Amino acid sequence: MNRTFGCCRFVWNRMLTDKKIWYLITHDSAQITPAQYKKHWPWLKEVDSMALCNVQLNQEKAFRDFFRNPGHFRFPKYKSKHRDRPSYTTNLIGKNIELRKDGKLKLPKLGLVKIVQHREIPEDYKLKSVTVSRNAAGQHHAALLYECDAEVQAPVEIDPTKVMGLDFSMPDLYVDSEGKRPVKPKHFRDAEKRLAREQRKLHKCRKGSRNRHKQRTRVARRHLKVRNQRRDFLEKESRRIANALDVVIIEDINMHGMAQALRFGKSVSDNGWGMFINMLRRKL
Repeated sequence: MNRTFGCCRFVWNRMLTDKKIWYLITHDSAQITPAQYKKHWPWLKEVDSMALCNVQLNQEKAFRDFFRNPGHFRFPKYKSKHRDRPSYTTNLIGKNIELRKDGKLKLPKLGLVKIVQHREIPEDYKLKSVTVSRNAAGQHHAALLYECDAEVQAPVEIDPTKVMGLDFSMPDLYVDSEGKRPVKPKHFRDAEKRLAREQRKLHKCRKGSRNRHKQRTRVARRHLKVRNQRRDFLEKESRRIANALDVVIIEDINMHGMAQALRFGKSVSDNGWGMFINMLRRKL
C-alpha cells in the first residue's frame, strides 16, 4: 500500500511538471499517460496499473475544473509526502477486488487483507471501485463504491408539532428554547496537557530521524482519539434530538470569524458546532 501511495504521488507530480513544461514550449496541452513513464522507471510496474490510471483521470478533472471556473477551483498543486493524505483508487476488473464474508478484502497486487467491516453490504449491490487511504496515525481505510437500483421515495409531509430552537453556547454546545443545556465533556481540554507533553517530545526529535517519525505517530493518535470522542458525542446528541423533534431552528453565526476575532479558537473547535449542524441536517 505504501509503495502504491508513493508511485501515485510520483506520477501526479511528474505529469504536472511535464504538462507545465510542454505548455511553456508549445502553448498547448500535453497528452501524457502513466504507461509512458514505465519505460524510464520500471518500478512503476510493481503497483496496480488502475491506481496510476486514476491519477491521470483525477488530474485531468482538476485541470478542467480550474479552466472552467478559476475563481472557485485552484490550479493543481504538487502532492507532498508529509502534508497530503496518501490515497489511491482502483477499479473492479474481473475479480481483482472482492469483499469476502470471512472478514477479508481482496485487493490488486496485495491479495487478501484482514479488515474490520463496519456494516453489511446487500448481495444485489454491484461493486465498482475501492479507495485505500492512510491517516496520520498510520491507520488504513478502504472505501468501497457500490452501484444499486433503488427507487427514490417522495418525502412524507407531516404537520410539525414538536419545534425547538437551539442557541450556540461556548461551554455547553447549545442552549435550547426551554433553557436546557447538554452535559458536554471537554475532550480537547481534558487531553490538552498530555498533547502538549507529546508535542514537546516531538519538537526535540531530530528531523528525518526514526524517533521523530514514531513520536509524530503518537501525537497523531492522541489527536485522533480526541476527534473520535467528539464525533461520537455529537452523533449521539444529534440522533437524540432528531428522534424527539420535528423541526429544529438554529441561529446563523460565523464560527470561523468568532474563533479568530474573539480568540476562542480552541473552545470553538472543541465544540464542533459546524459538524453538529451538518449531522442534524442529515438526520432531520
